[in-house]
Amino acid sequence: MTQATPSSVDAFDLILLGTIGLGTVAWFARRQLADKLFGTSDNVASNKPVTPQAPKRERNFVKVMQEQGRQVCFFYGSQTGTAEDYAARLAKECSQRFGVSCMTADIELYDLSYLDTVDEDCLVCFIMATYGEGEPTDNAVDFWEQFITDEEPTFSQGGESLENLRFMIFGLGNKTYEHYNAVSRILDSRLTKMGAKRIAERGEGDDDGSLEEDFLAWQETMWPAFCEALGVDETSAKKGPRQPVYNVESLPTYEKDDIYFGEIGPKPKPGSKPIYDAKRPYVAPITTRELFQGTDRHCLHVDIDISGTNLSYYTGDHVAMWPTNSEDQVLRLAGVLGLSDKLDAVISVKAVDSTASKQHPFPVPTTYRAVFRHYLDICAVASRQSLLPFVEFAPSDAAKAMLETLATDKDAYRLQIAEPVRNLGEVLELVMGPGAAPGAFSAVPFDLIVESVSRLQPRYYSISSSAKEQPNTISATAVTLAYEPSPDRTVFGVNTNFLYRIHLQHQADLPTGHLPAYDLAGPRQSYLNSEGHTDKLPVHVRRSQFKLPRNPNLPVIMIGPGTGVAPFRGFVRERVLQKNEGKQVGPTVLFFGCRHSEQDFLYKDEWPELFATLGDESRLITAFSRETDHKVYVQHRLEEHGQEMWRLLENGAYIYVCGDAAHMARDVQKMFINIAVQYGGKDEQRATEFVKSLRSTGRYQEDVWS
Repeated sequence: MTQATPSSVDAFDLILLGTIGLGTVAWFARRQLADKLFGTSDNVASNKPVTPQAPKRERNFVKVMQEQGRQVCFFYGSQTGTAEDYAARLAKECSQRFGVSCMTADIELYDLSYLDTVDEDCLVCFIMATYGEGEPTDNAVDFWEQFITDEEPTFSQGGESLENLRFMIFGLGNKTYEHYNAVSRILDSRLTKMGAKRIAERGEGDDDGSLEEDFLAWQETMWPAFCEALGVDETSAKKGPRQPVYNVESLPTYEKDDIYFGEIGPKPKPGSKPIYDAKRPYVAPITTRELFQGTDRHCLHVDIDISGTNLSYYTGDHVAMWPTNSEDQVLRLAGVLGLSDKLDAVISVKAVDSTASKQHPFPVPTTYRAVFRHYLDICAVASRQSLLPFVEFAPSDAAKAMLETLATDKDAYRLQIAEPVRNLGEVLELVMGPGAAPGAFSAVPFDLIVESVSRLQPRYYSISSSAKEQPNTISATAVTLAYEPSPDRTVFGVNTNFLYRIHLQHQADLPTGHLPAYDLAGPRQSYLNSEGHTDKLPVHVRRSQFKLPRNPNLPVIMIGPGTGVAPFRGFVRERVLQKNEGKQVGPTVLFFGCRHSEQDFLYKDEWPELFATLGDESRLITAFSRETDHKVYVQHRLEEHGQEMWRLLENGAYIYVCGDAAHMARDVQKMFINIAVQYGGKDEQRATEFVKSLRSTGRYQEDVWS
């Protein structure tokens, strides 16, 4: 997933960003829409369409806790749904295992100024993901700016002290980023400074390693401290029957127009003009074209038409595409659960807990088929902890034993599930062995599936077009993902293969070999054009701070191998537009790397004219790794042109890096440090500090993924 990064700005930009903060504009628009509709930004539909007269949610979370008799509140700041899942899992164990009444809460939906009124015998737990380069997630922006970055926050009683607050924190991050778990660390420090008391060690999860194992390890030390703080006898923890989190109701009668067949957001009122955002994506017309030549790998250029909508973007932003799960995986999971003949049955799903942030995990009423196709991430690797509740429903002693081993033995889980990348349906098939009868796990209640499998999330792509050049068209660049974790298994990327199947509709010669099948028509055939072909996809725009300098005369150095070149196509095209408008445009240098100049040289036909327009000081520098006896990468080309790059840096150049965080981005940073040593006359420490200063002032930016 593409990450947002610090923006490239001058002094005025830095002041503005400090005032506004990442994501505030997007948050404000989303919040206003949600408040109008439901008093909440989690406006999924109930059995009947939501009306503007629906009651508003109580914003004082302490009042809700007191009225409902809740002793613990689990707040989550989540970008992709993982932190939300973790908060729900903790809340379930809190109530079921220890008998402590609790609630989960989207941090966006409540007024955190009431933190100073939390009862002394209560606890607040924060499950907070760090987004991009040390930023809060979109739903945590308001809380962050009001109470964390504000040096003098004011709470509900008029003071700045949180002496009565007891809290716990688990952070989700990625060690390939410089500001690893910055949100949880800053939050911990800030709350402590305001007098709050952390009652357990702060937990940190690394998504580049094993986030799930980090989370489980943290719980081993957290629960004893939790029990001590609340006066709970840990040794008498309950081991009773599972308590459902959701209630699933079959609906024998319904209005067909009310059913959600995979639509993401609420249905618009007749005659109203919808506002499209992350809660209600726009089903946009798309066109695709193949970029690779002479190879069995595939890369698509996707143009997305946003004409006539409220959607807009800035060069460097991200586009989110909402995927559809393959029919192969839909039928697999339905088959093993004994739901093959019930896929079109209509159901409603609602949280058992009336205080849950989301009363409905996805739009309802819906069908089992829509849930598997559009709402649950059934292709995701099954987590170790999520497997344990399935043990009691296994149909044989052998299956029970194997499933329990996979759920409790780290090495067995790694070898059988994590490394082979097996999803829940595949795991359940695995424990039954070959030749198992369909419906082997038909005893599993569907609420356990909803509870155990995360929501299907949008996939984010760096926008590869210029907003100034084509404001009504968003371009994206996507490699079709398919890899073999073992010789007998191929794992297909969910969204990129869906895109590829859309693309193949217009091809005379179809590729050989197995490709996943998809329902291309979409909910209510909304993805089809007038000719019956799929040419639409749900999308929304996510703001990024990966931006060109405000002053176009400043030099820019861009490093983007593979699809990392995507945002730089937009940057270069925008600089060309500025040049054609008569503006002074500084040197523009792009380092691009790929395997072969004749196979995967992205946008090869566009670069000559673009750089010719920019002039002699601007150029494209390539690295083709498979065309020489030894592999040549972008960092090697950067080293070759080190003296020239240092001269540009002395003239105020901005550095942009896009692509792999774990290897390429680290190697590029090391190379810039080496350049500062070799051509800047600095020692290693001063060179490292120099690069850090570039980052802190917005002159060194990364849009990277792991």
